[in-house]
Amino acid sequence: MTLPQPSSGLFDGSQHLFAVRVYFEDTDLSGVVYHANYLRWFERARSDMLRLLAIDQRAAHEAGEGAYAVSTMDLRYLRPAKLDDSVLINSHVAELSPASCRIVQRAFRDETLLCEAKVRVAFVAPNGRPRRQPREWVAAFQTVFSESEGLQSA
Repeated sequence: MTLPQPSSGLFDGSQHLFAVRVYFEDTDLSGVVYHANYLRWFERARSDMLRLLAIDQRAAHEAGEGAYAVSTMDLRYLRPAKLDDSVLINSHVAELSPASCRIVQRAFRDETLLCEAKVRVAFVAPNGRPRRQPREWVAAFQTVFSESEGLQSA
């Protein structure tokens, strides 16, 4: 028997698209998605975006090279998602530097923007100090980096 694999989403040009469904466990007493669940969805989308770019975070961590850490996150909640909604997480690399990158992520229900996050992730050594990202990771990001897009959503 072949088991299905979880979806990693897909790239549409420089945009990574990742679909989630709102389950009962995602909602609060009022039936609206609990605010912290957007963080979980954004984290999953970022992780799968990296996976599709062949950025192996686990291997880097296990080799003692380091890992990404969220250094800043700015969230803006605009509309609520509700039980059974299909939500699309749209992520793109808005800024790239030798030691970090900024990723803009937006959660949509159809055409309606629900939540937006501007996230800076820094590459840190096992001792927690910032360090340069592996060269091949920067090269992978450059394949989907669009400066004009990054400037528009900054």
